[in-house]
Amino acid sequence: MLGRERGQRPAAAQESTNGQTQGGMTLLTIVGSSAKMEGKFDIADSIQIECEVGGELTVGGKLVIGEKGVVNANVQTVDAIVMGVYEGNMVATGNVEIAETGRVTGNIETDSLVISKGGFFNGNVVKSKGGEAAKGPRPIHVVDGARAGTPR
Repeated sequence: MLGRERGQRPAAAQESTNGQTQGGMTLLTIVGSSAKMEGKFDIADSIQIECEVGGELTVGGKLVIGEKGVVNANVQTVDAIVMGVYEGNMVATGNVEIAETGRVTGNIETDSLVISKGGFFNGNVVKSKGGEAAKGPRPIHVVDGARAGTPR
C-alpha cells in the first residue's frame, strides 16, 4: 500500500530523539508484508518503510524504517530512525537513531548517532563535515549500555 498520510504518524515518527513532538510532518508510508521494491527513490518529504526496499534512497525529511522494514540501499536523508533492518551506507545531515529492535550494518555519516539498548550496529561512524561541525564536537551516544557491534 502506497499512500500519503497527514496527521497520522507512528509513535517513533512523532518524537525526535530529544522526545519533543514534531508537528506538521508529512509521512509517505510503504507497507506490504511481501512487497519488494528496487530502484532509485527520491522522496521530498518523510517516509516510513514497512517492506523490503533496495537501491538508492534520497529523503528530504525523516526516514523511518519500521520493525517490518528491510532496507538494503545507500541513503541520503536528514534524520533516520531504524526499528527494522538496514544495510548500506547512510549520510544523514541530522540525527540517526537505532531503536532497540533496529539492526544496522554499514557506514553512517552523521552529527548525532543514538543506539538504544538492544539495538545492533556493525560498521563505521564518521562525523559530518558541515553545519554543526563548525560549532564544535557533538558526541555519539550509546543509550542504556547497548554495545555497538555486538549481536543480541
